[in-house]
Amino acid sequence: MAPPRAKEQFGFDLARLARLWRARLDERLAPLGLTQAKWTILLHLSKADGHLPQRELVERVGVEGPTLVRVLDGLERLGLLERRDCPTDRRSKIIHLTSAATPLIGEIATIAAILRAEALSEIDDAELELCQSLIARMTRNLGGGRTSDGESL
Repeated sequence: MAPPRAKEQFGFDLARLARLWRARLDERLAPLGLTQAKWTILLHLSKADGHLPQRELVERVGVEGPTLVRVLDGLERLGLLERRDCPTDRRSKIIHLTSAATPLIGEIATIAAILRAEALSEIDDAELELCQSLIARMTRNLGGGRTSDGESL
């Protein structure tokens, strides 16, 4: 059994690692003119075949609607995405990546892969699998990645 101090410290350590990871990635993406808010949106869209309803993007990114709108405005000005009317709901917009975003997303992926390799350089596959297993179990223990009203985080 882990000593009480280790259990108390765990959440802080996990949060510190997440902040450090984001900070290092932000440092490396800054020359591309990208902030965390911008690259996060680009990656979510990329993983969703290049387009998502704006409402779903809000949920995936985990920000308030007005905050997302400001970032989308900036990405649209850069020519990296465009808003299109939803064919089934006039009130909704579908956010689409433009072809100009494709090479940038490739650069983001390359930079992230280098950072990931550095972070995992002294960790073997078995340790990584154990860590991922523990994170998955803790996620389930805390509601399986869902909010108290059943929405996905």
